[in-house]
Amino acid sequence: MKSYRKELMLKLPKRRGLVNITQAVQAALDESGIREGLALINPLHITASIFINDDEPGLHSDFERWLETLAPEKPYSQYAHNGYEDNADAHLKRTVMGREAVVAVTKGKLDFGTWEQLFYYEFDGMRNKRVLIKIIGE
Repeated sequence: MKSYRKELMLKLPKRRGLVNITQAVQAALDESGIREGLALINPLHITASIFINDDEPGLHSDFERWLETLAPEKPYSQYAHNGYEDNADAHLKRTVMGREAVVAVTKGKLDFGTWEQLFYYEFDGMRNKRVLIKIIGE
């Protein structure tokens, strides 16, 4: 069994935002030479998520509105965590959206359903962030 590790570097210009990372993960899979196995993709930061869903702008807007009703960014004073930092809402949003995705690798391709894509969702951006891609298989 082989394993392959790669990090993506991202820096979003705003506090929150979505990035479709499907092609970047497929490129890492191509580099790995692995044809059958599993790919794990996770942010190396506690205020970001990786998830699988449809690449549809209306849905992305719905995520943002829904998450903001669950854990509004402001007022910062509503959160016990906020003091030195002002990102308690980002931690909560990450918990709701999840940490990582695992995708089957079949014949050298990410084995997705029809509309499935991989996304990085940043909740506390404007600085360098890393995403781990770990692929194992044959």
